[in-house]
Amino acid sequence: MASFLKTLFLGASIALIGAAAHADNNAPIRLIIGFPPGGALDNLARSLAEDLRTTLKEPVLVESRPGASSRIAIEAVKSAKPDGHTILLSGTPPFVLFPMTYARLSYDVDRDFIPVAHLANVPSVISAGAGQPFKTIPEYVAWVKKNPAGGGVGLTNLGGGLHFSVLQLSKAIGVPLAPVTYKGGAPLATDIVGSHVPLGTDALATQLELHRAGKLRILGVAGTKRLSWLPDVPTIKEAGYDAFDRANASYAAFVPAGTPKEVVAKLETAFVGAMHNAQVRAQVERMGLEPTGLPGAELKRIMREDSAYWRPIVQASGFKSED
Repeated sequence: MASFLKTLFLGASIALIGAAAHADNNAPIRLIIGFPPGGALDNLARSLAEDLRTTLKEPVLVESRPGASSRIAIEAVKSAKPDGHTILLSGTPPFVLFPMTYARLSYDVDRDFIPVAHLANVPSVISAGAGQPFKTIPEYVAWVKKNPAGGGVGLTNLGGGLHFSVLQLSKAIGVPLAPVTYKGGAPLATDIVGSHVPLGTDALATQLELHRAGKLRILGVAGTKRLSWLPDVPTIKEAGYDAFDRANASYAAFVPAGTPKEVVAKLETAFVGAMHNAQVRAQVERMGLEPTGLPGAELKRIMREDSAYWRPIVQASGFKSED
């Protein structure tokens, strides 16, 4: 009897292990994002998920882990099993700027993650209420020099590229520009429209339709080239200031360190292919994003160049993140 029970127990254990392994192999791929549903990154993730289900022939889910400036999502992916089933979709600032502004982070960019693909650029703009007395960047500069008390600039977070670009613009024009933070693009846009803040800077996606409706006016776009959505709006560089040349963030995909090379390669091919799919590109462009679809090595190079660009600017600012 004892021998029979031992055999029965061993058989049951093997069956349970086999069932667990089978369940693990059939676990869905999860795209983890650090923002609530409904935003640009969530919409991008859902467009990608639809394409990836076909190319990878596996279920793909989008999972929001908002909070702590996306660090909760980053930590969740860092701690996940490195089997290619848990993928972080994130903006690049947490990997480029956070190591410069946080005294302590729970993750190491190079040690804990593998870059999979560069997905899209996030165009940013400077805008003002339609009732403001200035209609261009040069007109704003002339106005704020005469009205330095009106140097507030609305933005959605401190410690990002737009924040440091505002500080650079302040230095260039010789007027103190004070960042005014908002809990999201919607309340910021509301205050820009209502002229409660003289100037604001945020992602194009949050302000494009308001600009088209005449409720606010986009004065200039970040980066070094004009945007296809706004061909008549000059870059801030064209207006004479290079402070926003590298202000645009990117969206990218990462997996935990230790993920097998062949799995990373498979995911890279799938993500790059998705971003070159005409239907996905059209959806992404409607969101106010610029689809790219670049391999992980290119993503790593871009982040390295961004780090080299921002490091002296961040150090000179003395800014440290406290949240």
